[in-house]
Amino acid sequence: MAGTYPAEELREEMFSTSMEQETLSHQGTLLKNIPTESALRMESGLPKIPVHPIGFHDAIHLLKNMGGQIPPNNWKGSLNVSYRIGPGFIDDFKNQTVRMNIQTNNQVTRIYNVIGKIRGALEPDRYVILGGHRDAWVFGGIDPMSGAAVVHETVRSAGRLLSKGWRPRRTIIFASWDAEEFGLLGSTEWAEDNAKLLQERAVAYINADSAIEGMYTLRVDCTPSLHTLVYDLTKQIASPEEGEEGVSLYESWHKRDNWTNDRDAPRISKLGSGSDFEAYFIRLGIAAGRARYTKNKKTERYSSYPVYHSVYETFEIVEKFYDPSFKRLQTVAQVRGGLIFLLADSQLLPLDVNEYADSLRKYAQSISQLAQKHPDEMEMYEVSFESLFSAVENFTVAARDLHERLQTLNRADPLQVRVMNDQLMYLERAFIDPLGLPGRPFYRHVIFAPSSHNKYAGESFPGIYDALFDIENSADPEKAWEEVKRQISIAAFTVHAAAMTLTPPA
Repeated sequence: MAGTYPAEELREEMFSTSMEQETLSHQGTLLKNIPTESALRMESGLPKIPVHPIGFHDAIHLLKNMGGQIPPNNWKGSLNVSYRIGPGFIDDFKNQTVRMNIQTNNQVTRIYNVIGKIRGALEPDRYVILGGHRDAWVFGGIDPMSGAAVVHETVRSAGRLLSKGWRPRRTIIFASWDAEEFGLLGSTEWAEDNAKLLQERAVAYINADSAIEGMYTLRVDCTPSLHTLVYDLTKQIASPEEGEEGVSLYESWHKRDNWTNDRDAPRISKLGSGSDFEAYFIRLGIAAGRARYTKNKKTERYSSYPVYHSVYETFEIVEKFYDPSFKRLQTVAQVRGGLIFLLADSQLLPLDVNEYADSLRKYAQSISQLAQKHPDEMEMYEVSFESLFSAVENFTVAARDLHERLQTLNRADPLQVRVMNDQLMYLERAFIDPLGLPGRPFYRHVIFAPSSHNKYAGESFPGIYDALFDIENSADPEKAWEEVKRQISIAAFTVHAAAMTLTPPA
């Protein structure tokens, strides 16, 4: 049997310069060559009117001369002009017209996902997935090529380890997705095509989109059960910053982004969407995470990096400005690769259910406080969060009990190890509602979903949040508050059911 290697040697091999053994094929056994010509196609995502981004210098001339009504305050941007929404222009420009020429090439075309795998030595039916896309808006020097390079280097490192006799305990799958910029098409199609298999066998999905969006510190978004693993791993990786020799990535990250109000640790955010983890996490219930280098959000308040999806996003801008030494990119690769190797090679899955319990408590308190802004209506319609708090308490007790059982587990018994790992792996699946969210059936995770108002941002207890959003302006308050109560009931049932999956098997 192939042996395992200590963490130090894994880190040394993360960035080898050559791949001594070919390990991957372009078509893994999971990817079937299914004819697409006969597939049913849905075009609901295509815009019905011409849409095209324009620059500030053009936009300001149009906006300052628009006629019509004044828009709501939250529609107004930061330009120093009087915003109006049309139709037409103000008096001096009523006879003016704007001609916009847009050339689009609408066609049905084939896309290609490249899937490779390393078969696990002991648990080949358990999959750890590293996936990122390779298509770009223009040159893609940052999005996605900085992430695609990380995938390639991780594959090369795995190849070096294989040549030395190492093989992971579980199967590792490497995925290069196509057509992400067209609506997460490659990753979603593959997830749907293999949905049953993935729900049965997938341990975790680590996303490998852009590896860098700023030059300040690490950014991690992931499911709560991965928090402890992320913190432990970053304590073993060196900071890439000049003047921080001998400082761990965790310490550097902690110093720069300690925004947590309830614990002394770096901030880890909720997963939203806008990248290829969506179908795996929010639809199939597979534990997921992502890591990248980011900007200083206290001083750099733009939504993304300034050259995002533009013609200026080239290799040269990364080399000259974002990461001249490529140490930040190497650090991100170490984080992503470390997560993959530890999830694939640890005897017991490094998933922390106590962290999930803590997060559920925070999320329940937060959504309750949002509802408490309407105390009179809550009393009138008898709205209560007690059932949700009770379910969270049940989950907390079950999580604590499972953690105690982990301490006394007989690790020499493969059956006991397998049972415990299955309970840890399937926890995320327990939060999936087959009916999905109201009006958004693709999203089935009861605890997390992209915000209805910003798809890049994550929202906790999204069913309740959506029901409460703008409830003061509801045309039928009684019906609106009944929906809030219904969503609280769904959340409470789901959390309690998830708690039951953590109890010892009968």
